[in-house]
Amino acid sequence: MKNDNTILITGGAGYIGSHTVVELVKAGYHPIIVDDFRNSNKSVIKGLTELIGESPIFYEIDVCDKIALEELFERYSFKGIIHFAAYKAVGESVAEPLKYYRNNILGLVTICELALKYNVHNFVFSSSCTVYGEPKGLKEVSESTPKSEPNSPYGNTKLIGEQLLSDVQKSNKDFKIINLRYFNPVGAHPSSLIGEFPIGKPNNLLPFVTQTAIGKQDSLLVFGNDYPTKDGTCIRDYIHVCDLAEAHVKAMHFLENKSAECLEAVNIGTGQGTSILEVIHLFEKIAGLKLNWQFADRRNGDVIEIYANAEKANQLLNWGAKYTVADAINDAWNWEKKLNEHV
Repeated sequence: MKNDNTILITGGAGYIGSHTVVELVKAGYHPIIVDDFRNSNKSVIKGLTELIGESPIFYEIDVCDKIALEELFERYSFKGIIHFAAYKAVGESVAEPLKYYRNNILGLVTICELALKYNVHNFVFSSSCTVYGEPKGLKEVSESTPKSEPNSPYGNTKLIGEQLLSDVQKSNKDFKIINLRYFNPVGAHPSSLIGEFPIGKPNNLLPFVTQTAIGKQDSLLVFGNDYPTKDGTCIRDYIHVCDLAEAHVKAMHFLENKSAECLEAVNIGTGQGTSILEVIHLFEKIAGLKLNWQFADRRNGDVIEIYANAEKANQLLNWGAKYTVADAINDAWNWEKKLNEHV
């Protein structure tokens, strides 16, 4: 099937993937979603249909299933690939490392083999700021910041993924790659039609905050209050998921305009660090209610403090964050309340 703007988006029904589908359509692309829904929710298809004005094309395929995936490469002529499909919970990866190494590495190998076989040269990889490990010295990290060992198997799969792509690019000069190193995605689409669907207890802070506020969770645990930070809790760079989604469109535009030999790593963050307690207090102010929360022991795998130097994204991709942490909290809370309407 020929369409000059067809993009394969693995994990496209997931949290970041679904928001990226919206931005791709808005920019004139034709996304084809691959997702086996083990870490996503099929109801996202309904929300996407409302947002893009038509039912998105999706295939229920495990990204490690090369035979099923190859049928898509036979059927479509892809202009590029955005590879999201991976497990992503730091804590779970510490408890179940083999699950993470198998899915995250084998999935990437499979998709790269098919990309090379079918001459799909534009590749955007969903990487992570966890590749930096625990920052030494400055907590603001740029792409050239020396990496220490990642604090979790999840982070290590992203680092190995980047190394794998670098090796592939060296032997295939036409293969053009951007590793987008996300900081901490938060929020939901302002329409409240799509957002984050945590499975079981949320692993990320903001869904846990909103679920506690709505009554799905009894209380919110804050892991550690004795870190060497301004209030003793971990500090992160929280970026609105719609800003992050737009960065993928900008990355694909950039790759299309490069002739060959492109391997770039780009931080996608706001450049601002916000502590866990600051997020909690800001949520309480926005929602107008008090959260039931308590401190708990530190959690294995957590970095103390990290936030982005995002100058390269601005210069290379002409991208910058537009939304604030307050915007993300407000959108996440509206999304949670909408989900609760159907309970």
